Amino acid sequence: MSKKSPASCLTDSTVLQGDAEKILQQLPSNWFRCCVTSPPYWGLRDYGEDDQIGIENDPYKYIERLVAVFEQVRRVLRDDGTLWLNIGDSYTSGNRAYRAPDKKNPVRAMAHRAKTPKGLKPKDLIGIPWRLAFALQEAGWYLRGDIIWEKPNCMPESVKDRPTRAHEYVFQLSKSLRYHYDQANVRVNGRNRRTVWSIPTEPFSGAHFATFPPKLVEPCVLASSLPGDWVLDPFFGSGTVGAVCEQQDRRYVGIELNPEYVQIALERIRCTARTLFTLDATS
Repeated sequence: MSKKSPASCLTDSTVLQGDAEKILQQLPSNWFRCCVTSPPYWGLRDYGEDDQIGIENDPYKYIERLVAVFEQVRRVLRDDGTLWLNIGDSYTSGNRAYRAPDKKNPVRAMAHRAKTPKGLKPKDLIGIPWRLAFALQEAGWYLRGDIIWEKPNCMPESVKDRPTRAHEYVFQLSKSLRYHYDQANVRVNGRNRRTVWSIPTEPFSGAHFATFPPKLVEPCVLASSLPGDWVLDPFFGSGTVGAVCEQQDRRYVGIELNPEYVQIALERIRCTARTLFTLDATS
């Protein structure tokens, strides 16, 4: 495995294994045209990695860590760069110390769950997406849009005292007041794209975790980059952003903490024309 620094290897699409914030610190400033990503959601899944994001004791620490990651993202974006951030919400645990396995989604089981955060009550919807969006806005990002990702095939819920949740948010943020946005490239039926996108979730063979559907990524990439541009995903997961970039003639850098997921992502896009390689940024 190469011991070169990540910055020295940015000649073609690359997947880097390691901590997102640490790797981003090694990447050059003003490099990427856009970032499309979906970080681990708070309190929903334990990926079994040391120092992983999403299992903090309270959501405020989680948001603090993500703001630090996205501060590095803002640095490596070009001045006309854009961030598309998919983030889901969650409920307080009611001080339940664990979550039992779900027959339809066993990976959601957790041996430890955070207590109900200070200021919230049992069964409260935490409001993670907007708390994070406002924190990023306060940190200097321009908050330009909130897209509702409506899931027509959403996961069933056993709750009987509220509607079943069938949506997530995708926030559009920019580094500067003016930025690259190709409105004509993402029109729908001849008109400007609306802020509600109805896109089914798509299972990916080999991945035992939630995957980013390509149809959610495509308009973000097409609106905010040109062929040959660099696109970033600091939470690469199963590699959807990389696969879409391959199809749309964009170069990309994916960062993923879990080495198993790196292999899943590489396998997914191995048949493409470009040669991918991994770097262990901790070596």
